[in-house]
Amino acid sequence: MTARADALPAAHDAPGPALAAPERLQRRAEFLRAASALRQGTDAFLLQGRQRADGSDAIRVGFTCSRKVGNAVMRNRARRRLREVARAVLPGLARPGWDYVLVGRPGATVVHDFSAMKADLARALGTLHRKAAGR
Repeated sequence: MTARADALPAAHDAPGPALAAPERLQRRAEFLRAASALRQGTDAFLLQGRQRADGSDAIRVGFTCSRKVGNAVMRNRARRRLREVARAVLPGLARPGWDYVLVGRPGATVVHDFSAMKADLARALGTLHRKAAGR
């Protein structure tokens, strides 16, 4: 079976330019800078974000779960879910030049409905960006 070149998946029908995949935050200092900036909580996770002043248009994202989330298996599962939510939502709604950190919540990130988590991230991004515009 061959794919037609003019038949694009539904994801390509979304308005706005397609953004490159977000880069990962890796250094502790980057996480701390995001933690000291804007925050927006949801039922399943906390979203932290800040607009960088380095002139780069790259979108960067990090994920963290403390031991309160559970043992290593539960923390890894929570981080995997957060990565998938970010992969699904950030390319369409994230702003260039921003750092985002998704923090897992104990007892919620692992069991929360996945589609609700995607809607929560979209709503949290909108709120976070409105807060930044009001500063």
